[in-house]
Amino acid sequence: MRRFAPLFAVPLAAVPLCAAPLLVATLFLSLPSLPASATAVHAAAAPCTPGSGVKLRGRDLTGATLPPDLRCADLTGAKLDGVDLTGKDLTGAVLRKASLKEADLGQAHLDYADLRGADLSEADLGQMRAKQANLRGAILADADAVQAEFPHSDLTGAVLTRAVLTQANLTDTTLVDADLKDTALGQIKARKADFTRAKLGEAKLGQAHLEHAVLRDADLSEAEFTQAELDGADFHGANVGKASFTQADDVDLTGARGTPENLPDDAVAPGTTSGKDSAANETATDETAAPAQDVPRNPARPRGPSPALVLVIVSGLGLSLTLILWGVAHRRKERFVAEMAVARHAAEEDVTRFGEEIDALDFEMKVNQVSGPAYEWRAALDAYDAAKRALHAAQTPHDLRAAATAVAHGRQALHEVRSRLSGTGGHR
Repeated sequence: MRRFAPLFAVPLAAVPLCAAPLLVATLFLSLPSLPASATAVHAAAAPCTPGSGVKLRGRDLTGATLPPDLRCADLTGAKLDGVDLTGKDLTGAVLRKASLKEADLGQAHLDYADLRGADLSEADLGQMRAKQANLRGAILADADAVQAEFPHSDLTGAVLTRAVLTQANLTDTTLVDADLKDTALGQIKARKADFTRAKLGEAKLGQAHLEHAVLRDADLSEAEFTQAELDGADFHGANVGKASFTQADDVDLTGARGTPENLPDDAVAPGTTSGKDSAANETATDETAAPAQDVPRNPARPRGPSPALVLVIVSGLGLSLTLILWGVAHRRKERFVAEMAVARHAAEEDVTRFGEEIDALDFEMKVNQVSGPAYEWRAALDAYDAAKRALHAAQTPHDLRAAATAVAHGRQALHEVRSRLSGTGGHR
């Protein structure tokens, strides 16, 4: 997955005076899109004017041959159910209220695209790129969006129930009032994402990166945050009833509601005072405490500790240090085992889904008494076998990447088989 650098890493003082207008324009374009000016912001940021491309507004394109260039195309209200858009360039395209049910958008480019109110139910969005896209009110229920990228996009009010967004990039993404119930969000990158009032009941957020994410007033009941990174996350007003935080880092539930489960020892539970507030209270108590009694002018000089006492203290310190080191090693081992379990489960689900795709296409060809291209079909089967071998041999989360790579190659081969079959009608 690609990593995104901060937008403004250069200090303002280092910017030349002549570049000030350009900096002001860049700052303006980086602000969150408002409903009334969303089109204007996208027009300024996109490489072409949204809607200036090919005009396909309201067309039924389920059986049509699409043009190769769909950049900034006007597809408002178009019907694209089940259409293969794998790897298509739809940068800046306007797809408002378009129907894309069960469409294949794997590895498609939708940066700056306008998908407000679009229906992407059960669509394949694997590795799709949608940077700074507008998906306000879009429907992505049951969509497969593994490793999809939505950085700096707007998904306000979007419906993502039961969607699979494992390893998706949601950095600085707006998900205010979004419905993410029972959604798979394992290993997502969601730093500074805004989940205000979002519905995340029973959502799976294992190993999610939620540093400085906003979860105010969100419904997190029965959600799973196993090994999640939560440094600076804001849970004020959120419902965390029965939410699990097994081995999560930097858990601070100050201001949250409900009773969570499996909180780490260093977590701040709802209804308790955070570390900063405790320090402030202790300082105030010290300042208002009664003054100490006067110390005698010539107190008796205390006698030094006995050698036996020194030996006891040193032995105790050595034992404490040994226990601390053992505890750190034990926790590190437990963390690795849990991390491997989560990663293996996600990889196994992905390989299983790929096997089901192969079975479905094989059944379809047998029913229609057709056969696909032998080379691509064999490549898909070989990729499935390679993915299973990689799963069996994997010892670390890093080893599981071989399985993900094999599945990606296999899905590409399946796309080629489907394309050949749809283009030639197959071979009897």
